[in-house]
Amino acid sequence: MADISILDPGFPPAGEDAWRALVAKTLGEKPFESLEKATVEGLPIAPLYAASQTAAAFPPRPFEPARAWDVRTLSAHPDPAKVNAELLADLTGGAASVIVKGHATVDALARALKDVIVELAPVGLDAGFHGPQAADALHAVAKASPGAWLNFNLDPISTFAETGASPGPVEAHIISAATVAARHAQTYPQAQLFLASGRVAHEAGGGEALEVATAAAAAIAYAKALVRAGLPVSDAFSRITLGLSADGDYLLGIAKMRAARAVFARIATASGADAQARIEAKSSRRMLTAQDAWTNMIRLTVAGFGAAVGGADAVVLGTFSDALGLPGALARRQSRNAQLVLQEEANIGKVADPAAGSGYLETLTDQIARAAWDRLQAIEAAGGLVAALESGLIARDVDAASTARGELKILGVTAFPPTDAAPVEVEPAGTSVTLPEARVPGPDSKCPPLKPMRLSEKHEVAA
Repeated sequence: MADISILDPGFPPAGEDAWRALVAKTLGEKPFESLEKATVEGLPIAPLYAASQTAAAFPPRPFEPARAWDVRTLSAHPDPAKVNAELLADLTGGAASVIVKGHATVDALARALKDVIVELAPVGLDAGFHGPQAADALHAVAKASPGAWLNFNLDPISTFAETGASPGPVEAHIISAATVAARHAQTYPQAQLFLASGRVAHEAGGGEALEVATAAAAAIAYAKALVRAGLPVSDAFSRITLGLSADGDYLLGIAKMRAARAVFARIATASGADAQARIEAKSSRRMLTAQDAWTNMIRLTVAGFGAAVGGADAVVLGTFSDALGLPGALARRQSRNAQLVLQEEANIGKVADPAAGSGYLETLTDQIARAAWDRLQAIEAAGGLVAALESGLIARDVDAASTARGELKILGVTAFPPTDAAPVEVEPAGTSVTLPEARVPGPDSKCPPLKPMRLSEKHEVAA
């Protein structure tokens, strides 16, 4: 407990015994232990912690008080002209970087990025199995600007895990992506090449430790591929971004981000690299609701807070209407401004590691890191992430977490549902993007798909 005597000498500090006595009075016959909880992976959460004296087991995100984290936005509209309008509005409105999803040709990216100065506004991709083609297209659009902070975000494993299949061997897709990445690595010394993401496990219902372990296993797989393609091991790890989800449970989110840094630091050190984790946190899709979608604003703001306090280098917040369709201008502006308020008015980023010293968060960080390391060892013992996906190891962990989660109180759905639904504006879907099949020679790979879910869906259907 903190010594508050310096604030008011006449107010005696309350020790743990005093707090326990007050709680016991409130609980009556119930034991103090009845307040204990656990995560869906069985990690214990106690009702009371002493202040931690343990130093963080990871290097925190480099402290940049002028711009605490990268406010990043994404456009998934099928029309490149609409993408361009959305991204320019975001950048004008305070965003620092952008992601284009679903477009992988030179023509589409040129139209989507018209008037975007790539040396000032980092541009990222989300192209699934078409990642290598999209990377080459972005290179053509960037015109080999050596100072561009591009995020190629090559990540065939996540697409394989979510869909349950790949057009040709997934290992061949990894090799193809690494070959393209190595070719662009020297042209763009500031570019990030791969996105090692654990989000696919989260969106399917998995827990925090599994998400961290999946991201770490993907980082190992991609680093090996980059080394085989000719990059030194230290360069390989420094060019990989970790992708994690940020959801409404911000305390778990803070600990998860910090645990991911600890796990990545251990992997890099063991591999002879001195790279620090670079984390892109993206708001959870599974936490969003279609019913009373306006309440998603609360979830998204809380998720952004957790990601920022946890030390994410970049934060991508979805919009409150994402469960209903493509977002309109209001939804995009709200999502962008939520981050700007956290950053510029709430001053969340003025401290390098706000969670440091908190007994609860330091303990939970350590628990998630250790559990993630155990899961990572199991994944590597199974032959690596691809083999663990193919064998169903990851899917079984996801199912176990989903079963343990049980019933949830969801604002606007199971708790305080609206009597009158307020309409939410969404953009027309338009014509979907058509791309040639991203096939590589050889037989298709298969795995139990980690299908994305929404936690509120069964309740909304019932309603």
